[in-house]
Amino acid sequence: SSSSSSSRSNTLADKLRCDFPFLHSEAYPGVPLVYLDSAATSQKPSCVLQSLTGHYEHAANVHRGSYAFAQRATEAFESARASVARLIGAASPQEVVFTSGATDAINLVAQSWGGSNLGPGDEVLITVMEHHSNIVPWQLACQRAGAKICFVELAEDGGLDMHDFKSRISHRTKLVAVAHVSNVLGCINPVKDIVKIAHTSGAKVLLDACQSLPHLQVDINKLGVDFLVASGHKMYGPTGVGFLWAHSEILKAMPPWKGGGEMITQVYTDSSTYADPPARFEAGTPPIAQAVGLGTACEYLLSVGLDQIEAYEKELANHLWKSLSAVEGLRLFGPPPHAGDGRAALVAFTHESPDVYAADIATLLDGEGIAIRSGYHCAQPLHRALGADFGSARVSCAFYNTREEIDCFVKKLRVVLETLMSGEGCVFDPDDPDSCHCSSDRMRS
Repeated sequence: SSSSSSSRSNTLADKLRCDFPFLHSEAYPGVPLVYLDSAATSQKPSCVLQSLTGHYEHAANVHRGSYAFAQRATEAFESARASVARLIGAASPQEVVFTSGATDAINLVAQSWGGSNLGPGDEVLITVMEHHSNIVPWQLACQRAGAKICFVELAEDGGLDMHDFKSRISHRTKLVAVAHVSNVLGCINPVKDIVKIAHTSGAKVLLDACQSLPHLQVDINKLGVDFLVASGHKMYGPTGVGFLWAHSEILKAMPPWKGGGEMITQVYTDSSTYADPPARFEAGTPPIAQAVGLGTACEYLLSVGLDQIEAYEKELANHLWKSLSAVEGLRLFGPPPHAGDGRAALVAFTHESPDVYAADIATLLDGEGIAIRSGYHCAQPLHRALGADFGSARVSCAFYNTREEIDCFVKKLRVVLETLMSGEGCVFDPDDPDSCHCSSDRMRS
């Protein structure tokens, strides 16, 4: 059973790798690349690259020109919106708002919805594992409104503490904002349970799906969330684009965020009237090529099948966790694969030696052609809670990765750790981070 599953999974990876030109690159001359940083950004299939080029070779603006190329651009742009809606199970493409990314989408909700619905004494409940983009906008929104931001802590197994969540939510809670999958802990949070509890208390739920949508089957109808945000570049699409989904009645009640062209119906010298969503929230010329590329990425995911992707990546997740668990001296963050709702194919870790820093692990691995991330992964509060004061190293997979790449990474990691433990290599100095240029720049985020 296990070997047949492995065969099926590897067949999926082998079949898809040829769609990604970047994966056939060399990190350095004669050094093959092993790309294990898809949680930071995913690679792009050829069809996405071609859609970007196709738009720019016949470029026109959307929603305004009456000539053929302008109409075709508008059709491609709106077709992309429909593809996003189809991927997440939205009732209508008009519930999808294109943004510059997930950060932009969260800020939109925080300023538009938050500005209308948060007041003195209200609370926004988030978790200590959130990405900075799901923390700072709520801090700003609460400061403006006189509201309070509250944090749910971690459970002993490294996942979300649902007992703490239940104890902190109350009638004062207006919004719960939570990551579907932690970009550090790798845990898949129990969204359905969170939504049920939040709605019982009268709170809305915003789901950060950046780390789940490219890897899991995400259906907004089954999850029951009120808002969902995602980032194009993490789901095999271009940079510079993302989206917000919300129920149409919520969007219709939200005031404009940015002013300009496209988001209006009439403009007078003393006032303006505003368009219906999603145009109300898409002021100015949108990221047309990027949106078209995102639509192509959604169609690519749908053609591969999120069920196949999820099953294969679950196997990768188990293999990655088991392989790293066998490396002496490592501390792996997050719950094990069998806990709760499972985990993504992503592991962040540190080493028990005070002289082995994540930045140096990543630097030496890079010399071997292995690309992983080091630093705080835009999650400083979480690293403080974990006692990882100098960040962590993170390896993250996608469906184009193989078990053999994980094995190669672990083999090279063992060598790198031996090198650092022996006192060789470029050692990061926490007292003088600028003394080591190769490490210091990685530590700031």
